[in-house]
Amino acid sequence: MSPLSRRTLIAAGLVGAGATVLTATSAQAVAYPFTLGVASGEPAADGFVIWTRLAPNPLAANGLGGMSSASVAVEWQVAEDDRFTTITRTGTFTAVQAAAHSVHVELSGLQPGREYFYRFRAQGHISPVGRALTTPTTGSSLTMLFASCSHYEAGYFTAYRRMAEEHPHLILHLGDYIYEGAASSTQVRRHAPTVEIDDLADYRVRHAQYKTDPDLQAAHAIAPWAVVWDDHEVENNYANLVRNDSSPAGDFRARRAAAYKAYWEHMPLRSAQAPVAENMQLYRRVRWGNLATFHLLDTRQYRDDQACGDGTKVCPEADSPTRTLTGAAQEAWLLDGLRQKLGTWDFLGQQVFFAQKLASADGAKSMDSWDGYTANRDRLQRGWDAAGLRNTVVLTGDVHRSWASNLMLDYDAQDRIVGTELVTTSVTSGGDGNAADTGTSPLNPHVKFHKNLRGYVRTVTTPAQVSVDFRCVDKVTVRDYPVKTVQSYAIEAGNPGLQAP
Repeated sequence: MSPLSRRTLIAAGLVGAGATVLTATSAQAVAYPFTLGVASGEPAADGFVIWTRLAPNPLAANGLGGMSSASVAVEWQVAEDDRFTTITRTGTFTAVQAAAHSVHVELSGLQPGREYFYRFRAQGHISPVGRALTTPTTGSSLTMLFASCSHYEAGYFTAYRRMAEEHPHLILHLGDYIYEGAASSTQVRRHAPTVEIDDLADYRVRHAQYKTDPDLQAAHAIAPWAVVWDDHEVENNYANLVRNDSSPAGDFRARRAAAYKAYWEHMPLRSAQAPVAENMQLYRRVRWGNLATFHLLDTRQYRDDQACGDGTKVCPEADSPTRTLTGAAQEAWLLDGLRQKLGTWDFLGQQVFFAQKLASADGAKSMDSWDGYTANRDRLQRGWDAAGLRNTVVLTGDVHRSWASNLMLDYDAQDRIVGTELVTTSVTSGGDGNAADTGTSPLNPHVKFHKNLRGYVRTVTTPAQVSVDFRCVDKVTVRDYPVKTVQSYAIEAGNPGLQAP
């Protein structure tokens, strides 16, 4: 029996010895409330966040998950073993309707660099068991997986199941966790609600639908996550408060506020990230001892509108020195953090293609990517280069393909490598893909790898190098395909760029 299956059985009612245990009560007056599973996130040296949401009827149209207006006391436990024989922390969290009966418990005072297990009890029921980790004070090895772009209708979340089976220390999700569009009648699965979502109730239902997926639940239960959004958590290709289009009609400020609130309610985030109206402080850092620092960026909330009406084109406006993708405050925060040299490796977890990628010989580029904000990119690259940083790795999602690139100080001159970009393909978005679609272009000699299959990226980081494996499945329109490594690289400490493993 796999460890994950065994833990599922443990969660169903087995409890360990000891004075403080959670047991299901005999009077189970309400339906099972833990239909969305459990999650942990935001690991630190002394703790992490544990999350769940009470939703006995997760797709209830009012977005409240079948819960009444009453507040509910939710008991929680954290233990050193998955049978809860050594319990280290217990408490009670009051879940309220205003937050869709979501639960965010911020743990502190735990031991660094070790594994913990957690679970919840409410309304006579016990949740599944989740695994979490605290970060070490010094790091020797970190297995981190990252993924993005999980369209529920486009296929099955097999990649998430395979990620859970890897038993990683950390998972990053780089955006497009949900998709906002109306339901299709021609896809593998069907969205609920069926309309394009634009209010709080509908965003809550859509998040809940994704969270009911057992493969996604497995990935959340196996390791702590650090999440950032892209555009589809609100609306395709929105920029700050500028909409992509006018359908559905309505106040976009209110729509963004609803989307941000639902996002926070469904993610294992700290109270520091709780939104205020249409604003949410999502960019932040997660440190893995002295080994690695993850600078998690928000490339949607503060950006200028896409130049020249968006799309892929030749656009001199894209090179304007005043254009920004990050906003001035986030740019300064990032450069300041990089200059602190907090760890051997600096990982930038962000959304859109970072390296220059020409689409045609006339210089056409994507206006939604960093190519539409070249001065902002140049300031960042020159900033970390001037600070003497040689171990900067940009992690990217968004484009539904696997890519790997060397980051050049000057892309036209191809003069010097100053970093590395790893782009994960989608979990499902775009459907099965095409294994024969592997081409790179002589227009972009720094782009070394491309593959059009679904999956994720596995990295194993040590002080000496980052080992990189692009992990893919052949199909997502059929359940439970095996995963395989389609390309591997090494990134050597002090020697930026992609090397053969």
